[in-house]
Amino acid sequence: MSVERHIAGMLQQIARQQDVVEIVPQGTASKAAALAHVAEQYGYTYGTAYRTGFRNSLVQVRMYRDPRPDARVLEAATIAAHPQAGNGGTVPGLGQGSLKPLPEAVDAVAVLKDLVTFDVMALYIADRRQKVLCYLACAALTVLMLFDDKSPAEALLSGGLVALLLTVAFTVGVTRRAKIAQRLTAAGFHAVRDERGGRRFLRPGQQLPGHANPFAA
Repeated sequence: MSVERHIAGMLQQIARQQDVVEIVPQGTASKAAALAHVAEQYGYTYGTAYRTGFRNSLVQVRMYRDPRPDARVLEAATIAAHPQAGNGGTVPGLGQGSLKPLPEAVDAVAVLKDLVTFDVMALYIADRRQKVLCYLACAALTVLMLFDDKSPAEALLSGGLVALLLTVAFTVGVTRRAKIAQRLTAAGFHAVRDERGGRRFLRPGQQLPGHANPFAA
């Protein structure tokens, strides 16, 4: 799908004043963050991001309509400044016909990219139970190889290598997410726990989304 169609599709949702806008660009967290920044200029605020689609190949971002008066003022100003957005005209914060942020939007898009990446990576951060299951699977692999007439050394080596790769993956994921958390904290966000116990970052004054209101308890 072209950049124009992605933008037009999102702006159609916004034009209907939907409480929730779903952004599903084909590509990276950077593209999702760029579109999320555009939505913010129309009075929406970041809600969450997660993987979806075949083999979790897509990044989906959920934006919530901000009910505060300031958000409606921003929306009106954006519509006035970009009357042809979605129809080939200029789009707030992005270069013409692209998802590349303009210089004045680079920092804001970078923060949104961190939010998107932090939430998406939750899929790959294993808790203690998941780690135990993974390592038990490695042990089961070793046993199966022994029953398959493999030598003990070969079976242990195979199971050990899989366990090592899992350990590295767990460590890299945790380390990368911790660095993102540091950047978000430095940017003024505060950490909270959602209803599932997952760690999330919110702007000052923002609460976890309710049914359709990101400022509702």
